[in-house]
Amino acid sequence: MSISHAPPSPDKADISPVSGPGPALDLVPLLPASDRRTRLPRWLRRTTGPLLLLALWQLLSSTGALAPDVLASPGRIADVGADLIGDGSLTSAMGASLQRVAGGLLLGTVIGTGLALVSGLFRIGEDLVDAPVQMLRTVPFVGLIPLFIIWFGIGEAPKIAIITLGVTFPLYLNVYAGIRGVDAQLIEAGESLGLSRWGLVRHVVLPGALPGALTGLRYSLGIAWLALVFAEQVNADSGIGFLMVQARDFLRTDVIVVCLIVYAFLGLLADLVVRTLERLLLQWRPTFTGR
Repeated sequence: MSISHAPPSPDKADISPVSGPGPALDLVPLLPASDRRTRLPRWLRRTTGPLLLLALWQLLSSTGALAPDVLASPGRIADVGADLIGDGSLTSAMGASLQRVAGGLLLGTVIGTGLALVSGLFRIGEDLVDAPVQMLRTVPFVGLIPLFIIWFGIGEAPKIAIITLGVTFPLYLNVYAGIRGVDAQLIEAGESLGLSRWGLVRHVVLPGALPGALTGLRYSLGIAWLALVFAEQVNADSGIGFLMVQARDFLRTDVIVVCLIVYAFLGLLADLVVRTLERLLLQWRPTFTGR
C-alpha cells in the first residue's frame, strides 16, 4: 500500500470554516461550567448559611419549641452580650484570657519550633528528641491538669502550662515535616552553588519549611483556645472560662452562649491573622485558590 503526498483535489468539498464564499459562521466561545453558574458575591454566599441558622433558631424560640432554660433565643443573647460589654465584665474577661493564650502560645512556639529545628536539621537531634516528643504527644494534655496543679499550684502557671503543652506538639510536627519535606534536589543545587551549611539552612531549608510552619501555627492557635477552655475551669477568678463557670452555677444559658461566641470570634480573628501572614510570607509560592 502506498500513501500519496499529492495536494487534495480541488473538486473535493472544503470543510474549513474560514474559506469558501459562504457566510461566516458565528463562533460562540465555550466557557467552563464554573463560569456559567450564577455568580453571587462570595461574602453573601458565606453569610447565607449562618443567617438561615439564626433565623431558624429565633423561630423555634419565638414559637416555644425551644425553651429558654434549654437555650436562650438569639435576641436574648444579644441583649445579655450588650449588658456584659456595658458593665465591663466581658472586656476584662477577654483581656485575661488573651494574656493567657498569648503567654502559652509564645512559650509553645519557642519550644515546639526549637525542638523541630534540632530534630529536623540534625540526625543525632532526631534520635534524641523525636522519640520522647512522639511519646509525650500521645498523652492527652487535659489529663496532665492534676499534675500541673501539684507542680505549679492554682495560679496562672498551670493555665499557661496547659496552653503551652497544647501548642507545642502540632507546631513541632508541622515544622519537622516541613524541614524533612524540602526537595533534595534543591539541597544539591545549593551545594553545587557553594552554599555553606548555614547558607543552605537559611536560603533553602527554612523557606521550604515555612508553609508547614504556618500550617502548624494555625493548628496550634485552634488548640490554644481549646486548652484555654479547660485551663480556665481550674479555680480561675477571671477570664471567659470564669464567666462560663458562674453562668453554669446559675443556669444562665444566655451568658454561656455569649462566652462561646466570644471564643469563636477570638479564634476566627487569630486564624485571620495567620492567613494574612501566609499571604505576605508565601507570595513566592503560587497555589490553587479554587474556582
